[in-house]
Amino acid sequence: MVCLGNICRSPLAEGIMAHKARLAGLTWMVDSAGTGGWQRGEAPHRSSISVAAAHGIDITAQKARPFVPQDMQLFDWVYFMDEDNLVDAKKIAGNLWNDRRASLLTEAQRPGQMINIPDPYLGTPADFERVFTMIDDACEAIIKHHQL
Repeated sequence: MVCLGNICRSPLAEGIMAHKARLAGLTWMVDSAGTGGWQRGEAPHRSSISVAAAHGIDITAQKARPFVPQDMQLFDWVYFMDEDNLVDAKKIAGNLWNDRRASLLTEAQRPGQMINIPDPYLGTPADFERVFTMIDDACEAIIKHHQL
């Protein structure tokens, strides 16, 4: 799960996907990263922590880390919160980039549609709730797709 700073959207996506995978009996390794490395080691945004907790998901142990080229080899799928994150990661990954492993998070839910998950960083609690719902719906579609 990749966003810009790895403190708002991708920590939510990591927490949601790990939670859903566990409930589905899947033994997936789920992680998150950011294409910008300036928040390395920071905890998720307090509003991300709050909205996740309101839905029974604890993301407090997560720490921001930068996306690295090796992520394209380590993970079977790499999901991006928006097109800019995908473009930036492609540059970072260089010759390790793999189009078959990379897509927008919303792709499984709405194939062929380029739907970005907005960054709620400067937003209200309602913005974080809306982002949580978008990510939750996308993660549910991914779980269903891989259970077929």
